[in-house]
Amino acid sequence: MLQDKFGRRFHYLRLSITDVCNFRCSYCLPDGYQCDSPRDFLELDEITTVVKAFAGLGTSKIRITGGEPSLRKDLPEIIKTCAGTEGIKEVAVTTNGYKLPQMIDAWAEAGLTNLNVSIDSLDPRQFKAITGHDKLQTILQGVDRALALGLKVKINSVLLKPYSEALLGTALDWLKEVPVSLRLIELMQTGDNHDFFNANHVSGLPIKEQLLALGWQQAERSVTAGPAQEFSHPDYAGRIGLIMPYSKDFCSSCNRLRVSATGNLHLCLFAEQGLPLRPLLKEGDVAALQARLQSLMGKKEATHWLHEGFTGATKQLAMLGG
Repeated sequence: MLQDKFGRRFHYLRLSITDVCNFRCSYCLPDGYQCDSPRDFLELDEITTVVKAFAGLGTSKIRITGGEPSLRKDLPEIIKTCAGTEGIKEVAVTTNGYKLPQMIDAWAEAGLTNLNVSIDSLDPRQFKAITGHDKLQTILQGVDRALALGLKVKINSVLLKPYSEALLGTALDWLKEVPVSLRLIELMQTGDNHDFFNANHVSGLPIKEQLLALGWQQAERSVTAGPAQEFSHPDYAGRIGLIMPYSKDFCSSCNRLRVSATGNLHLCLFAEQGLPLRPLLKEGDVAALQARLQSLMGKKEATHWLHEGFTGATKQLAMLGG
Protein backbone atom coordinates (compact mmCIF):
# COMPACT_ATOMS: atom_id res chain seq x y z
CA MET A 1 0.00 0.00 0.00
CA LEU A 2 1.32 3.42 -0.91
CA GLN A 3 1.64 5.40 2.32
CA ASP A 4 3.34 8.65 3.24
CA LYS A 5 5.20 9.63 6.41
CA PHE A 6 1.99 11.04 7.90
CA GLY A 7 0.20 7.67 7.67
CA ARG A 8 -2.05 8.67 4.76
CA ARG A 9 -2.79 5.84 2.33
CA PHE A 10 -3.41 6.36 -1.37
CA HIS A 11 -6.28 4.36 -2.78
CA TYR A 12 -7.02 6.84 -5.57
CA LEU A 13 -5.08 7.95 -8.68
CA ARG A 14 -5.99 10.94 -10.82
CA LEU A 15 -4.50 10.20 -14.24
CA SER A 16 -4.32 13.04 -16.75
CA ILE A 17 -4.16 11.98 -20.41
CA THR A 18 -4.03 15.44 -22.04
CA ASP A 19 -3.75 19.06 -20.97
CA VAL A 20 -5.73 20.29 -24.00
CA CYS A 21 -9.21 21.69 -23.33
CA ASN A 22 -11.79 23.09 -25.77
CA PHE A 23 -13.62 25.26 -23.19
CA ARG A 24 -12.65 28.75 -22.07
CA CYS A 25 -13.78 28.75 -18.46
CA SER A 26 -13.27 32.11 -16.79
CA TYR A 27 -11.47 30.63 -13.77
CA CYS A 28 -9.14 28.32 -15.70
CA LEU A 29 -8.53 29.11 -19.40
CA PRO A 30 -10.24 32.44 -20.08
CA ASP A 31 -8.17 32.91 -23.26
CA GLY A 32 -8.56 29.30 -24.38
CA TYR A 33 -5.91 26.58 -24.52
CA GLN A 34 -2.41 27.83 -25.25
CA CYS A 35 0.03 25.22 -26.55
CA ASP A 36 3.09 26.35 -24.60
CA SER A 37 4.62 22.96 -23.78
CA PRO A 38 5.41 19.70 -25.63
CA ARG A 39 2.31 17.60 -26.35
CA ASP A 40 4.05 14.25 -25.97
CA PHE A 41 1.23 12.70 -23.98
CA LEU A 42 1.29 9.23 -22.43
CA GLU A 43 0.65 6.40 -24.88
CA LEU A 44 -1.65 3.47 -24.12
CA ASP A 45 1.17 1.07 -23.21
CA GLU A 46 2.63 3.65 -20.81
CA ILE A 47 -0.79 4.17 -19.25
CA THR A 48 -1.07 0.39 -18.83
CA THR A 49 2.22 0.37 -16.90
CA VAL A 50 1.06 3.23 -14.65
CA VAL A 51 -2.24 1.55 -13.83
CA LYS A 52 -0.69 -1.87 -13.15
CA ALA A 53 1.92 -0.33 -10.85
CA PHE A 54 -0.58 1.66 -8.82
CA ALA A 55 -3.07 -1.22 -8.65
CA GLY A 56 -0.33 -3.50 -7.32
CA LEU A 57 0.30 -0.97 -4.55
CA GLY A 58 -3.29 -0.85 -3.33
CA THR A 59 -4.88 1.78 -5.58
CA SER A 60 -8.45 0.73 -6.40
CA LYS A 61 -9.83 3.86 -8.10
CA ILE A 62 -8.61 5.57 -11.26
CA ARG A 63 -9.99 8.93 -12.37
CA ILE A 64 -9.12 9.86 -15.96
CA THR A 65 -8.79 13.62 -16.36
CA GLY A 66 -7.42 16.27 -18.71
CA GLY A 67 -7.64 19.05 -19.85
CA GLU A 68 -10.60 17.45 -21.58
CA PRO A 69 -9.96 13.68 -21.79
CA SER A 70 -12.58 13.06 -24.47
CA LEU A 71 -10.38 14.95 -26.95
CA ARG A 72 -8.30 11.77 -27.10
CA LYS A 73 -9.84 9.37 -29.59
CA ASP A 74 -8.45 6.39 -27.67
CA LEU A 75 -10.32 7.24 -24.45
CA PRO A 76 -12.53 4.09 -24.67
CA GLU A 77 -9.36 1.96 -24.92
CA ILE A 78 -7.85 3.76 -21.94
CA ILE A 79 -11.02 3.15 -19.90
CA LYS A 80 -10.98 -0.52 -20.92
CA THR A 81 -7.34 -0.85 -19.88
CA CYS A 82 -8.04 0.63 -16.45
CA ALA A 83 -11.21 -1.42 -15.91
CA GLY A 84 -9.45 -4.65 -16.92
CA THR A 85 -6.56 -4.22 -14.49
CA GLU A 86 -6.67 -6.51 -11.47
CA GLY A 87 -7.38 -4.55 -8.29
CA ILE A 88 -9.09 -1.59 -9.97
CA LYS A 89 -12.71 -1.42 -8.79
CA GLU A 90 -13.74 2.06 -9.94
CA VAL A 91 -12.95 3.83 -13.20
CA ALA A 92 -14.09 7.43 -13.49
CA VAL A 93 -13.84 10.18 -16.10
CA THR A 94 -14.05 13.92 -15.47
CA THR A 95 -15.32 15.76 -18.55
CA ASN A 96 -16.87 19.03 -19.66
CA GLY A 97 -19.45 16.87 -21.44
CA TYR A 98 -19.42 18.74 -24.74
CA LYS A 99 -20.17 15.55 -26.71
CA LEU A 100 -21.42 13.43 -23.83
CA PRO A 101 -24.63 12.12 -25.49
CA GLN A 102 -22.60 10.70 -28.38
CA MET A 103 -19.80 9.27 -26.27
CA ILE A 104 -21.20 7.97 -22.99
CA ASP A 105 -22.44 4.61 -24.30
CA ALA A 106 -18.97 3.69 -25.58
CA TRP A 107 -17.40 4.71 -22.27
CA ALA A 108 -19.88 2.63 -20.29
CA GLU A 109 -19.32 -0.37 -22.56
CA ALA A 110 -15.57 -0.03 -22.00
CA GLY A 111 -16.05 -0.34 -18.24
CA LEU A 112 -16.66 3.16 -16.88
CA THR A 113 -18.30 3.12 -13.44
CA ASN A 114 -18.29 6.80 -12.39
CA LEU A 115 -18.74 10.05 -14.29
CA ASN A 116 -17.97 13.62 -13.22
CA VAL A 117 -19.32 16.41 -15.40
CA SER A 118 -18.35 20.07 -14.99
CA ILE A 119 -21.48 22.24 -14.92
CA ASP A 120 -20.83 25.59 -13.26
CA SER A 121 -24.37 26.93 -13.69
CA LEU A 122 -27.80 25.48 -14.45
CA ASP A 123 -28.78 28.74 -16.13
CA PRO A 124 -27.91 28.53 -19.87
CA ARG A 125 -26.86 32.18 -20.10
CA GLN A 126 -24.63 31.99 -17.04
CA PHE A 127 -23.20 28.68 -18.24
CA LYS A 128 -22.21 30.29 -21.56
CA ALA A 129 -20.75 33.32 -19.78
CA ILE A 130 -18.53 31.09 -17.62
CA THR A 131 -17.46 28.49 -20.22
CA GLY A 132 -17.70 30.31 -23.54
CA HIS A 133 -20.03 27.61 -24.91
CA ASP A 134 -23.81 27.34 -25.24
CA LYS A 135 -23.83 23.62 -24.46
CA LEU A 136 -25.79 23.25 -21.22
CA GLN A 137 -28.80 21.39 -22.62
CA THR A 138 -26.60 18.97 -24.59
CA ILE A 139 -24.56 18.23 -21.49
CA LEU A 140 -27.68 17.66 -19.38
CA GLN A 141 -28.92 15.19 -22.01
CA GLY A 142 -25.66 13.32 -21.60
CA VAL A 143 -26.09 13.29 -17.82
CA ASP A 144 -29.56 11.78 -18.24
CA ARG A 145 -28.13 9.08 -20.51
CA ALA A 146 -25.34 8.28 -18.03
CA LEU A 147 -27.89 7.84 -15.26
CA ALA A 148 -29.99 5.59 -17.52
CA LEU A 149 -26.89 3.43 -18.05
CA GLY A 150 -26.51 3.01 -14.29
CA LEU A 151 -23.38 5.13 -13.82
CA LYS A 152 -22.66 7.03 -10.62
CA VAL A 153 -22.78 10.68 -11.66
CA LYS A 154 -21.29 13.72 -9.94
CA ILE A 155 -21.62 17.30 -11.12
CA ASN A 156 -18.70 19.65 -10.48
CA SER A 157 -19.59 23.32 -9.95
CA VAL A 158 -17.01 25.96 -9.03
CA LEU A 159 -18.36 28.56 -6.63
CA LEU A 160 -18.00 32.04 -8.13
CA LYS A 161 -19.13 35.23 -6.41
CA PRO A 162 -21.53 36.46 -9.14
CA TYR A 163 -23.27 33.08 -9.56
CA SER A 164 -23.06 30.93 -6.41
CA GLU A 165 -26.26 32.09 -4.72
CA ALA A 166 -28.39 31.47 -7.82
CA LEU A 167 -26.62 28.14 -8.41
CA LEU A 168 -27.55 26.76 -4.99
CA GLY A 169 -31.20 27.76 -5.39
CA THR A 170 -31.64 26.16 -8.82
CA ALA A 171 -29.57 23.14 -7.80
CA LEU A 172 -31.79 22.37 -4.81
CA ASP A 173 -34.83 22.26 -7.11
CA TRP A 174 -32.98 20.05 -9.59
CA LEU A 175 -31.75 17.62 -6.92
CA LYS A 176 -35.30 16.95 -5.76
CA GLU A 177 -35.71 14.55 -8.69
CA VAL A 178 -32.25 13.93 -10.18
CA PRO A 179 -30.04 11.34 -8.39
CA VAL A 180 -26.66 12.98 -8.90
CA SER A 181 -24.15 14.28 -6.39
CA LEU A 182 -23.53 17.99 -6.89
CA ARG A 183 -20.00 19.03 -5.89
CA LEU A 184 -19.74 22.71 -4.96
CA ILE A 185 -16.05 23.54 -5.19
CA GLU A 186 -14.34 26.58 -3.73
CA LEU A 187 -12.36 28.51 -6.32
CA MET A 188 -8.66 27.80 -5.82
CA GLN A 189 -5.87 30.26 -6.48
CA THR A 190 -3.46 29.18 -9.23
CA GLY A 191 -0.44 30.83 -10.76
CA ASP A 192 -2.44 32.57 -13.48
CA ASN A 193 -5.61 33.69 -11.66
CA HIS A 194 -4.51 35.84 -8.70
CA ASP A 195 -6.74 38.84 -9.45
CA PHE A 196 -9.67 36.68 -10.54
CA PHE A 197 -9.38 34.64 -7.34
CA ASN A 198 -9.42 37.71 -5.12
CA ALA A 199 -12.51 39.07 -6.88
CA ASN A 200 -14.51 35.84 -7.07
CA HIS A 201 -13.61 33.44 -4.24
CA VAL A 202 -16.58 32.28 -2.15
CA SER A 203 -16.21 30.20 1.02
CA GLY A 204 -18.24 27.01 1.25
CA LEU A 205 -18.68 27.25 5.02
CA PRO A 206 -21.84 29.42 4.92
CA ILE A 207 -23.36 26.95 2.44
CA LYS A 208 -22.57 24.09 4.83
CA GLU A 209 -24.33 25.95 7.65
CA GLN A 210 -27.30 26.61 5.38
CA LEU A 211 -27.58 22.94 4.38
CA LEU A 212 -27.44 21.77 8.00
CA ALA A 213 -30.13 24.29 8.91
CA LEU A 214 -32.32 22.88 6.13
CA GLY A 215 -32.04 19.33 7.48
CA TRP A 216 -29.23 17.98 5.33
CA GLN A 217 -26.98 15.46 7.11
CA GLN A 218 -23.30 14.80 6.54
CA ALA A 219 -22.41 11.32 5.24
CA GLU A 220 -19.34 9.22 6.02
CA ARG A 221 -16.53 9.13 3.46
CA SER A 222 -15.31 5.89 1.84
CA VAL A 223 -11.59 5.15 1.50
CA THR A 224 -11.70 6.01 -2.24
CA ALA A 225 -13.89 9.09 -1.90
CA GLY A 226 -12.73 12.45 -3.12
CA PRO A 227 -12.20 15.42 -0.82
CA ALA A 228 -15.85 16.48 -0.59
CA GLN A 229 -17.88 16.67 2.59
CA GLU A 230 -21.09 15.09 1.30
CA PHE A 231 -24.63 15.75 2.55
CA SER A 232 -27.92 13.95 1.98
CA HIS A 233 -31.58 14.75 2.70
CA PRO A 234 -34.50 12.27 2.81
CA ASP A 235 -36.62 14.53 0.58
CA TYR A 236 -34.02 14.75 -2.21
CA ALA A 237 -32.96 12.20 -4.83
CA GLY A 238 -29.56 13.85 -5.17
CA ARG A 239 -26.75 14.76 -2.78
CA ILE A 240 -24.56 17.81 -2.27
CA GLY A 241 -20.83 17.77 -1.65
CA LEU A 242 -18.66 20.67 -0.56
CA ILE A 243 -14.99 20.82 -1.49
CA MET A 244 -13.37 23.46 0.72
CA PRO A 245 -9.59 23.40 0.28
CA TYR A 246 -9.14 26.43 2.55
CA SER A 247 -10.88 24.76 5.49
CA LYS A 248 -9.03 23.47 8.55
CA ASP A 249 -7.43 20.01 8.20
CA PHE A 250 -8.50 19.67 4.54
CA CYS A 251 -5.33 17.74 3.68
CA SER A 252 -5.45 15.35 6.64
CA SER A 253 -7.67 12.90 4.75
CA CYS A 254 -5.79 13.09 1.43
CA ASN A 255 -5.99 9.72 -0.32
CA ARG A 256 -5.01 10.57 -3.91
CA LEU A 257 -1.97 11.05 -6.09
CA ARG A 258 -1.68 12.49 -9.60
CA VAL A 259 0.17 11.52 -12.75
CA SER A 260 0.35 14.16 -15.46
CA ALA A 261 -0.28 13.63 -19.17
CA THR A 262 3.48 13.77 -19.75
CA GLY A 263 4.34 11.17 -17.11
CA ASN A 264 5.21 13.13 -13.98
CA LEU A 265 4.07 12.19 -10.49
CA HIS A 266 2.49 15.09 -8.60
CA LEU A 267 2.25 14.40 -4.89
CA CYS A 268 -0.16 17.34 -4.58
CA LEU A 269 -2.17 19.44 -7.04
CA PHE A 270 -0.07 22.38 -5.85
CA ALA A 271 3.30 20.66 -5.60
CA GLU A 272 6.31 22.74 -6.56
CA GLN A 273 7.24 20.33 -9.32
CA GLY A 274 6.33 17.05 -10.97
CA LEU A 275 8.57 14.05 -10.35
CA PRO A 276 9.56 12.25 -13.58
CA LEU A 277 8.37 8.69 -14.17
CA ARG A 278 8.55 8.64 -17.99
CA PRO A 279 11.78 6.63 -18.43
CA LEU A 280 10.31 3.75 -16.42
CA LEU A 281 7.03 4.00 -18.31
CA LYS A 282 8.79 3.70 -21.65
CA GLU A 283 10.55 0.57 -20.39
CA GLY A 284 7.29 -0.91 -19.14
CA ASP A 285 8.98 -2.03 -15.91
CA VAL A 286 6.13 -2.26 -13.39
CA ALA A 287 8.31 -3.42 -10.48
CA ALA A 288 10.84 -0.63 -10.98
CA LEU A 289 8.04 1.91 -11.21
CA GLN A 290 6.53 0.62 -7.97
CA ALA A 291 9.89 0.97 -6.22
CA ARG A 292 10.20 4.52 -7.55
CA LEU A 293 6.70 5.43 -6.35
CA GLN A 294 7.37 4.08 -2.88
CA SER A 295 10.65 5.97 -2.65
CA LEU A 296 8.92 9.25 -3.54
CA MET A 297 6.23 9.05 -0.85
CA GLY A 298 8.58 10.62 1.69
CA LYS A 299 8.50 13.86 -0.30
CA LYS A 300 4.76 14.42 0.18
CA GLU A 301 4.02 17.46 2.32
CA ALA A 302 1.52 17.64 5.17
CA THR A 303 -0.54 20.33 3.41
CA HIS A 304 -0.95 22.16 0.10
CA TRP A 305 -0.07 25.56 1.70
CA LEU A 306 -2.86 27.26 -0.30
CA HIS A 307 -3.91 29.17 2.80
CA GLU A 308 -0.52 30.91 2.65
CA GLY A 309 -0.93 31.85 -1.01
CA PHE A 310 1.38 29.11 -2.30
CA THR A 311 0.25 27.66 -5.66
CA GLY A 312 3.31 25.63 -6.64
CA ALA A 313 3.78 24.83 -10.32
CA THR A 314 0.05 24.88 -11.10
CA LYS A 315 -0.52 27.77 -13.51
CA GLN A 316 -4.10 26.67 -14.24
CA LEU A 317 -6.15 23.59 -13.38
CA ALA A 318 -6.31 22.16 -16.93
CA MET A 319 -2.62 21.39 -16.85
CA LEU A 320 -3.18 18.65 -14.25
CA GLY A 321 -6.89 17.89 -14.18
CA GLY A 322 -7.78 19.59 -10.89
